Amino acid sequence: MITANDTHTISLYVANKPGVLARIAQVFARRGFNIDSLVVSPAMDGHYSRMTVSAKGQAEGLDQIIKQAAKLIDVIHCIDHSNEDVVSKEMALIKVGVTAAQRAEVLQLVEHFGCKVVDFTEGSLILMVTGDSGKLDALIRMLQKFRIIELIRTGKVIMARGDEET
Repeated sequence: MITANDTHTISLYVANKPGVLARIAQVFARRGFNIDSLVVSPAMDGHYSRMTVSAKGQAEGLDQIIKQAAKLIDVIHCIDHSNEDVVSKEMALIKVGVTAAQRAEVLQLVEHFGCKVVDFTEGSLILMVTGDSGKLDALIRMLQKFRIIELIRTGKVIMARGDEET
């Protein structure tokens, strides 16, 4: 059985070319890892991309994934950051259906969690929240007593602290 402790965060620095993402995803799939979130964005020069993959699976298979991914021609490096000191953030947009009577309570939660209200109508609010995964999970749990209409999360992005390369 896979547990929360079997969630891994891997960063890859790859060539910004078509097909690279598919080849990386295939390496994870072959080893039985389910990708929970995947964030890809161009690096500073545009010729390379940074990928952050959050995946669940047994730790024994992770070393093989990293070795196999690192062998791919378009992968510059592949690093497991699961037990390292990193800055880790996610962003979520949450559309909450509210009545006039519920609005004040929801706005108090928004303030407590440091959210920003990005859309406000008579019957709903769209909240934007950033933080670590635990913060987003806690907010979502608190909002479940209201009517969550829609929820979109970006997935985790990470950066190694200090001078260490991600």
